Amino acid sequence: MRGVIFDGKQAQVADDLEIRDVGPGEVLVAISAAGLCHSDLSVVDGTIPFPVPVVLGHEGAGVVEAVGAGVTHVRPGDHVSLSTLANCGACAECDRGRPTMCRKAIGRPGRPFSRDGRPVYQFASNSAFAERTLVKAVQAVRIPEDIPMSSAALIGCGVLTGVGAVLNRARVDHGDSVVVIGTGGIGLNVIQGARIAGASTIVAVDANPAKEAAARQFGATHFLTSTEGVRDILPTGADHAFECVGRVELIRQAVDLLDRHGQAVLLGVPPATAEASFLVSSMYLDKSILGCRYGSSRPQRDIARYAQLYREGRLLLDELVTATYPVEDFEKAKADAEAGRVARGVLTF
Repeated sequence: MRGVIFDGKQAQVADDLEIRDVGPGEVLVAISAAGLCHSDLSVVDGTIPFPVPVVLGHEGAGVVEAVGAGVTHVRPGDHVSLSTLANCGACAECDRGRPTMCRKAIGRPGRPFSRDGRPVYQFASNSAFAERTLVKAVQAVRIPEDIPMSSAALIGCGVLTGVGAVLNRARVDHGDSVVVIGTGGIGLNVIQGARIAGASTIVAVDANPAKEAAARQFGATHFLTSTEGVRDILPTGADHAFECVGRVELIRQAVDLLDRHGQAVLLGVPPATAEASFLVSSMYLDKSILGCRYGSSRPQRDIARYAQLYREGRLLLDELVTATYPVEDFEKAKADAEAGRVARGVLTF
């Protein structure tokens, strides 16, 4: 079968990928569509270290082909959106409703694929850039069949991360002020999460002025090409500032833009060894810097919730998909994503 494999030097489409049979507690999914997220590019450029060879992709949707023993919540033929969170469901963190903190879901990549008889790693417990993938049952969330697959694919990463950071981690309240630095796929979802939460002022910041139209479509009340004008809009600072790029100087700017009791939420991914600084004295007015893993999400609950918001017209998904590519055109999709020409490109199978 076809899949996009990164061997440590280059990512390429292979057509001789194999996958093992479904096991207990697993779901075999035929992928219909998969979003190309910046995290996939970060594996290729080395920002996110990952063992190779690996099948890329972690934002996908498809149709269930088979289920293993013990799986009852989905069955063959169901449409599903896939999460990257292969949490165990039994540890203390899962029991507290914090599956993103499950230690069995972090840093333990499996190898359900093979090529030429050699095992191939799975990225983010998902590997949606393949015609078929195996996931734990908890990762497959049934969705209504009337949601287009190219849109449903984006729920599993971009929406869970961006909207989730607003609703679950920052807990933005009605009337709050929000600054969003970076308006790519994650930033646009932060913007619409703030709109859904009822934020009164949503300032989008992106160096590319061509992104203003999309930012406003998703809910931004203001658009700037740098953070220099934020204080003109919010003289005392913002209640929440989200850094969605992954640059330490922008993290500092997010912290400096906070009002009293404000929160800076870090969503962008800088290199693993990157260090950021801030003025300690600036933090004593109850300000906070918050890390956020995967939108602090509970995928079985949140994916269904976001699917319903989409069907009600409150959550934008179709508008995120600015280009679709057959998987054979992965190189073009990658180039467009790197150049910022698309909010989200989607590979189709």
